Amino acid sequence: MERLSRVVGPVATNVHVLADPATREAIAIDTATPSLAWIADELAARDWTLKLIVSTHGHWDHIGDNTPLAAATGAEIAVHPLDRHRLEDPQPLCAPFEIIPSVPAVELAEGGEIRFGAIRLVVLHTPGHTEGSVSLFAPDDGLLFSGDTLFAGGWGRVDLPGGDPAAMVESIARLTTFEDATAVLPGHGQTTTIGRERAWMELVRDGRRLFA
Repeated sequence: MERLSRVVGPVATNVHVLADPATREAIAIDTATPSLAWIADELAARDWTLKLIVSTHGHWDHIGDNTPLAAATGAEIAVHPLDRHRLEDPQPLCAPFEIIPSVPAVELAEGGEIRFGAIRLVVLHTPGHTEGSVSLFAPDDGLLFSGDTLFAGGWGRVDLPGGDPAAMVESIARLTTFEDATAVLPGHGQTTTIGRERAWMELVRDGRRLFA
C-alpha cells in the first residue's frame, strides 16, 4: 500500500489517500475542506485513479470536499447508512464556510470490505461519536483508520449530534481486541498504536464507562 496523508482545514482533519501501486487504484478517506486541490495534484502526479471517497462519519470537518472531489474524479462516495443523512443534509455547526451536500452511492456495512487493487480494508461499525461512525482496518498492513472513535490519548466527543457515551464504550472495548502493534491513524492528531493506548482503553472496557 502507498499512503499519503495531510492535515487539512480549521480543525486539523487528517485526510488520507491510499493506493495500490500495481493497479494505481486509490481511495480517499475523510476529504475535509480544503483537500480537493492537494488530492487532485497527487493523483495526477502519480497517475492514480480515485475509485472511492470514504467518510468515516458525517460531521462537517470530514466531508466538505466530498462533492467537488467526486465531480473531479468520478469516484463514488461511501458512508455508513446511519450517517447518510449527515452527508445529504449537512449541519455545519461551527463551520466557517458552507458545507456542500453529497450523495453517497456506496453503503459501508459492518464486516464489509473495501477492495482496490490488492488492498483490502475491513469495515468496522464503531458508533459513539456518531451513530454511523466506522473504522477501517487494513489487516495486511496492520493499519486502523479510526476516524473520530479512537485518538492518541482519548476518544471522540460524545456531546455532539449523534454522540452516545455507552456506544463509545462498546466501540473502545471492541478495539482492545486488536494487536498492540496495530498502527492507529485517527481523524485528528498524531498516529499511535493500540499498544500505546491499551491501558486506558482497558479501563474504559472494564469499567463500562468513559472517564474524565
